[in-house]
Amino acid sequence: MASDGGSSGSSAAPRPLHSAQAVDVASASNFRAFEMLHLHLDLRAEFGPPGPGPGSRGLSGTAVLDLRGLLPQGATELRLDAHPCLEVTAATLRRLRPGPGEPPAEPVPFHAQPFSHYGQALCVALPRPCPPGERFQVLLTYRVGEGPGVCWLAPEQTAGKEKPFVYTQGQAVLNRAFFPCFDTPAVKCRYSALVEVPDGFTAVMSASTWEKRGPNKFFFQMCQPIPSYLIALAIGDLVSAEVGPRSWVWAEPCLIDAAKEEYNGVIEEFLATGEKLFGPYVWGRYDLLFMPPSFPFGGMENPCLTFVTPCLLAGDRSLADVIIHEISHSWFGNLVTNANWGEFWLNEGFTMYAQRRISTVLFGVDPDDTYNETPYEKGFCFVSYLAHLVGDQDRFDTFLKAYVNEFKFQSILAEDFLEFYLEYFPELKERRVDSIPGLEFDRWLNSPGWPPYLPDLSPGDSLMRPAEELAQQWATEELDMGAIGAVAISTWKTYQLVYFLDKILQRSPLPPGNVKKLAETYPNVSNSRNAELRLRWGQIVLKNDHQEDFWKVKEFLQSQGKQKYTLPLYRAMMGGSGEAQALARETFAATAKQLHSNVVNYVQQIVAPVAT
Repeated sequence: MASDGGSSGSSAAPRPLHSAQAVDVASASNFRAFEMLHLHLDLRAEFGPPGPGPGSRGLSGTAVLDLRGLLPQGATELRLDAHPCLEVTAATLRRLRPGPGEPPAEPVPFHAQPFSHYGQALCVALPRPCPPGERFQVLLTYRVGEGPGVCWLAPEQTAGKEKPFVYTQGQAVLNRAFFPCFDTPAVKCRYSALVEVPDGFTAVMSASTWEKRGPNKFFFQMCQPIPSYLIALAIGDLVSAEVGPRSWVWAEPCLIDAAKEEYNGVIEEFLATGEKLFGPYVWGRYDLLFMPPSFPFGGMENPCLTFVTPCLLAGDRSLADVIIHEISHSWFGNLVTNANWGEFWLNEGFTMYAQRRISTVLFGVDPDDTYNETPYEKGFCFVSYLAHLVGDQDRFDTFLKAYVNEFKFQSILAEDFLEFYLEYFPELKERRVDSIPGLEFDRWLNSPGWPPYLPDLSPGDSLMRPAEELAQQWATEELDMGAIGAVAISTWKTYQLVYFLDKILQRSPLPPGNVKKLAETYPNVSNSRNAELRLRWGQIVLKNDHQEDFWKVKEFLQSQGKQKYTLPLYRAMMGGSGEAQALARETFAATAKQLHSNVVNYVQQIVAPVAT
């Protein structure tokens, strides 16, 4: 139910969508009763101590929701998604009528209603039924301190270690703990925000435009309609550098030079390739915000400003192409969106496919076609199967461009996409490809287990076979250093080295002395600053109890707190020797304060599991 719903750039009436009637069981709101036209946030950030009480850290201010009634019988209550951590103190209503002067605002009653462990309903009573078409504004005064949607970091959790930091994480249902809203991907609207910060801090948001207003205020506008989960805010000691005609990198001062060096001139190539394949990039700018090292995720595709882990700063651009996945979300997820989280494959399956198309165009063979865990990437496999049915990559690329144009700024279900697919390829509809025995579209969407069709991964065999054979040589009792030296791994890409180390890990523990020789033979691998290689080298070191490199494990865990890297290394330490287990406890004691609270809880369960 986008406020921009159905605007596909043509004069024809928009196609009726199955998603218009879809239920979202994850939302407590009555989002079908109202159209959300605009959201404005006016917030003040305070960095105090954690917890309740005066002067504690929090965001406080107002949320102004611009709404239009939709129900023929008129609605008497507005129900929004909220959270117990949101303290709403006042609600007022203003009915917008034509004519001069601003209509008066009247206080209205409100109350909270239980919903689920991840939220509650905020119920605002309307003094009289709101007839269809009538516009009104609801202004909510509120404060949020500690909660799942707003993440507060102490100085020691940042790269600079000097100033605190705060950021929001909306996906999937956490922005209801940031501001009261229709927290469902079925609803899209434009938003603006005015954010006041303390001296020496900078605010950034997932917005098309921003400007500084005075020494401590920042104003943001998102000119395109987006779902609530993509509204994102970060405040910290931040600076920026230009890296392309429409791209800047943002980071703490101690990281900005590395960020500029890693991505200067890189992003535009990815964007331009995406545009050739999928149509115009509609969001204006594409910036990257390098988060503090305690950021537990790889990236979050907030429009105009992707949040990414600083682990991408390898120093040699060997992980630069990781952001192709987040850029692909600009078309699949941000522009065409799943209408509820049960249809998440429409976001991620298409994004995986788009990422691999961009990589193939830029690099020849797509790295992920050579190394991926296809069984759980069912959405990607389904999109690949649909391309296989078409039988012509260019035709399918043209279809994807038409698909994006047809459904841009809308939220859809699988039925909407598949109807369009069969209309676009009438010869496939005539062949009833949706009901081929064993390959029925319904089976793809609703049956668990392995997908009935797997993409052809054979183009990667020639790249990966040498890595597998080399790993086998390192697992032998008597090393043939002549044969090993004949394999020139200096020309290998990161994904080939990752595959090689994974195969080494599978064969570990290696015969005595082999890991030491491995480290000496490939110092660029064993001493790499590439996080993907550091993770795997650390696991190899621990599995083989190669204690002279234990310090590298500790150094890596001290440098970052990404969940994907941190938890496997703690599991490897606790599954290793007594010395490895001691290293786990020592490292955790030294780094716990700089980790995200969720990661701390997970590591505690690994290092000191509670006895049942």
